[in-house]
Amino acid sequence: MSKKILFINQEIVPYVPDNDLSLMGKAVPQAIQENGHEIRTFMPKWGNINERRGQLHEVIRLSGMNLIIDDTDHPLIIKVATIVQTRIQVYFIDNEDYFSKRQMIQDEKGDDYPDNGERAIFFARGVLETVKKLRWVPDIIHVQGWMGAVVPLYVKTAYRDEPSFSSTKVVTSLFTNTLKSDLGNNFKRCVAFRDAKADLLKKYNDNFDFEELGKLAIDYSDGVIAAHKDVNPGLLQYAKDAGIATLDYPGDDFGAAYEAFYEKI
Repeated sequence: MSKKILFINQEIVPYVPDNDLSLMGKAVPQAIQENGHEIRTFMPKWGNINERRGQLHEVIRLSGMNLIIDDTDHPLIIKVATIVQTRIQVYFIDNEDYFSKRQMIQDEKGDDYPDNGERAIFFARGVLETVKKLRWVPDIIHVQGWMGAVVPLYVKTAYRDEPSFSSTKVVTSLFTNTLKSDLGNNFKRCVAFRDAKADLLKKYNDNFDFEELGKLAIDYSDGVIAAHKDVNPGLLQYAKDAGIATLDYPGDDFGAAYEAFYEKI
């Protein structure tokens, strides 16, 4: 049965260099689309993306909203492009301060940006607000990459009464760690939004690192996938211990395995 699947990706080739995240960011939506499902795909508009080469253009009707994070207004800009050979349309979440003027996760010296947590929150809320504007109701949201780790929390709390997400299932793919440092001690304060109350974050360490982000995503997901053979075994076990549906690393034939997993949850 055909489903509507929203992919929230940290990276997608050809817009950023090849790695496990970016390759799967393209390959999974492509495989699912080719199997007859309707998809939407989002990623951050990282500052190293060449807009001319990628043929990105702003979607005026979707842009213009301000998202308040830590009492500061941040304008949301939506851009779009198409990966020609796959016909996958990609929506980009952009903001001058968080994305346009930066590299990706690390700066030019190779250090993590100190506000990566705020950037992840802006990205997550930007995607969900844009999907609402599109009036598109996904059956499944599939998160690939820690930049989307707060999406499951928001879908199950802050956005649970929104018609776009009230019946949506959430799947989180686990990848290897790309964070060198934690997100700082203001992440919990910044992530609180609507019914995503600060009390829900008490069980986690004050300084969110890659593992704490993984636990947060898992706790509010309906299914968890090991997207790489070397994912953190503790996080995969954490999901299994919590009784959440899991898919062990399926190898190269992931398309059929993912599709069956969507049906399962």
